[in-house]
Parts: sequence; C-alpha cells; structure tokens
Amino acid sequence: MKLNRRSFLKSAGFAVAAAGLNGCTESQSAGAGHAERVAGGAPAKRGRDALDTRPNIIYVLADDLGYGDLGCYGQKAIQTPNIDRMAAEGMRFSRHYAGSTVCAPSRCCLMTGLHTGHSYVRGNREAKPLGQLPLPEGTVTVAGLLKQAGYATGLTGKWGLGGPDSTGAPNRQGFDYFFGYLCQRHAHNYYPEFLFENQQRVPLRNKVAEPREDGAGVAVEKVDYSHDLIAEKALAFIERHRKGPFFLYMAVTIPHANNEAGKAGMEVPDVGIYADKDWPDPQKGHAAMISRLDRDMGRLLDLLKRLGIDDETLVVFSSDNGPHKEGGADPAFFGSSGPLRGYKRDLYEGGIRVPLIARWPGRIAAGSGCNHISAFWDMLPTFAELAGIEAPDGLDGISMVPSLLGRPDEQRSHDYLYWEFHERGGDQAVRMGDWKAIRLGRANRLELYNLKDDPGESVDIADQCPETVEKAKKLLIESRTESEFWPLQ
Repeated sequence: MKLNRRSFLKSAGFAVAAAGLNGCTESQSAGAGHAERVAGGAPAKRGRDALDTRPNIIYVLADDLGYGDLGCYGQKAIQTPNIDRMAAEGMRFSRHYAGSTVCAPSRCCLMTGLHTGHSYVRGNREAKPLGQLPLPEGTVTVAGLLKQAGYATGLTGKWGLGGPDSTGAPNRQGFDYFFGYLCQRHAHNYYPEFLFENQQRVPLRNKVAEPREDGAGVAVEKVDYSHDLIAEKALAFIERHRKGPFFLYMAVTIPHANNEAGKAGMEVPDVGIYADKDWPDPQKGHAAMISRLDRDMGRLLDLLKRLGIDDETLVVFSSDNGPHKEGGADPAFFGSSGPLRGYKRDLYEGGIRVPLIARWPGRIAAGSGCNHISAFWDMLPTFAELAGIEAPDGLDGISMVPSLLGRPDEQRSHDYLYWEFHERGGDQAVRMGDWKAIRLGRANRLELYNLKDDPGESVDIADQCPETVEKAKKLLIESRTESEFWPLQ
C-alpha cells in the first residue's frame, strides 16, 4: 500500500502540474490522477459582469489533510467522491500553500492576510487554562471586514486564536456566530464533555477519563461526535442566512488525531467502507475520517442546490497544513503527501503545500485547473474584492479573483512566499518562483531546490547556485518583523 514519491507523482500527473505553467487552464479533468489538460468544461463569465453580485462565501478548512489525501489530487485508496465532484465542477489549484505547517499560525495567516514573518500568531503558543495566544483587540480579520460589508458571519469548528473571554474569541474578531472548539488542545478530543456556542459552554453527553481544565483527554463514554455536531451547525447557519450574503468558515477537525489517545487517536464512530480492509486500525480510522468529511461536503453542496443559492455561492476547500504522524497515523501508508517531501511540522513541500478547490457555478469554469502560486494570506484580499470592499494596506496577500474567474492575464503574482516555524529551533523557508530555499534550525547553510525540476525536493543544489542562495538569505532577513513571542536567533 505504501507509495513512494516517484510512483505517486506518476499516478497523479503531477509532472505536468508542476512544470512551471504560470496561470490557469480553461478546463481540466478533475478525476483521480488527472493532469492539467483541457476537458471541455463550461467557461466562466468574463468581464465586468463577473462581479455584478456579491457571492455568499463558504471556506471549508480540513485539519492535517495532506496534498495527496483526495482523489482529485491522485489518491487511490481513500474515497472522496463529493470533494472530487466539487473539483470537477470548479477549479483545482496545484500550487497553493498553507500559512504554516501547524495549526494556530496557519489560521492566523488565513484570517489576517499576513504571512508568518508579519502575523501576530506565529506558532502554537498555549494559554492557560484553555486556549492559545489570542489575537489582539482591533485585529483586522476576514470576518470583521465581511461583517462591515453587510455579511452575516459564522464559524463552526476549531478556532485556536483565543480562548473564552479573551480578545481573540471569535465573537470579538468579527464572527456573529461561533460553535465548536476555542482551544486546539480541547479539539484533540472528538468526544468532548463540552463545546462552545458563542461564549457559552454547551454540555455534551460524553464522559472523559480524568477530565482536565482544558477539556482535552480520552473519552470513556462516547455519544456525541464533535465533527457531526460541527457539520450540522454549519448547515443550519446556511439555512438561517439563505437570503445572504453570508460568510461561513467551516474549520473542521478531521482528520487530526486525538494526541492524548496514543495509537487509538484516529477517533471516528465507525470505519464504514474500510472495515474489511487489511489495514492497521489507525489507517482505517484516517480513511474513514476523510470519507466522513467528504460525506458532509456532499450534504453542503446538495443544500445549496436545494435552497436555490448554488450559483450565488463560492465554496472553497483547503487544509491547514500537511498530514500528521500522530495517533498511530502513517502518512506514507496512503501517500498522504502525494509526490511531496515531508509532513506536518516540516517546511518542505509536504508540510505546507495543500489542496485548494474553488467552486462557483457559472463563474468558475467547471473542470478547470490553476498553477498560480498562492497562499492562505491571499484569502482576505480575495474575499474582500468579491464583497466589493477595499482590503487594508500592508497585507502580504494578493487577490486571486482574476485566477478564479478565468482571467490569468490579469492575475498579479507574488515575488516570493515566506514561512517561519518556531519549533525545533526556528526554521525558515522562502519560495521565489520555481526556487525554494530552506534554513533548518540555527544552521547558517541553506538548502536550495528547483521545484520545477524537482517537486519532491530530493536534490539540494545550493552549492551550484550561490547567487540564488544569497538572494534567499536576504529575503529570510527582510521578510520578518521582530516579535516578543517569536524571536529568531
């Protein structure tokens, strides 16, 4: 079952997708193992009429889902028919990046339009008893901007940017409605004793062995599966705000592990279609979690059609970082990183390059693909433009609206993308076109890769390209502001 990068690259048609195409195809096949190629999709609307209405915006964020975990990105064993259908009816991006390689900083980049050299939250810094380092009062967020523009704003799932009664709580950062986990530690448990609705604790019917103040732990009575509750609340939010416009951030916890549960950490009510597979139990759980999320993506898309708002709604699907190795999970078993090197907590491509699928019937060309290099910090200016408002100055993000609407000639490109990671001594990475440079820990030496020729980052060519290395070193210094919480020595 285990797939090496070479075999996965071949099966996924990745060599074409990574060949340096700079823009978006009009259409492409979105089935498993596809390459970027014309497949007769319906064209998107062009010109000024492309923004004659403000869409509802739904952004679905999976947790620790790898680049290779979906059928439309080459996965063969895990069944994701609804997400694959979403790609067939929309646009699949091949060079999109998370904000970071772990949860909290990645989500901060998404919410604020800033990369980890400028964002307030640059790592998983814990706050006691419940939560992480909170966003400060007055932070400009996607939700806050859209709320000012007249959108109803809702979040269901995992937050991780401020605990209860802190300045970072979702209701103080632009969300009208919140249901789920405020704290990432609490979110390790799929059968918690409570969740939050806005600022209030909602008791559940589960019981946790030796309950902790942060709500995490191992459940001994399992009744209410948190993902199912989060999905139901998301669908209910859409129902309530069907007249629009609305912004829903559905930040599910699947397929993250329960880090407290050891090798039993891939918690799911049942393994469904994978029960008879000759796989280790954690791999059955991993696959079942992804298929459960896929089921709920199908329910969401079907609801939009039933409510008659399908063509008024942009749905975006992504993941907060690469696949994890916790709870007994083995990302090599399914080839969860696809052809890429590394996993969660790496700044190699497998830790930060993530799926991105966008669907908006009649506006985004069905079956289209895009090689535009983009990142989480592009979401804020993109959604602001779609909402007809100005994004604030000083962002690291660039609106992707031209790419989404099939106008690649109008799409601005990044000069570079930057990341820093504050575990294991403080890693940094920068992508400059096809070049990718990485500094590990306190090492002075940089690794250098050409992603066009070597998407799996298998050959370090730093010694052959001293001028490119010097350019990268300069960017690693210039791309960050100092932070009291996140020093780099």
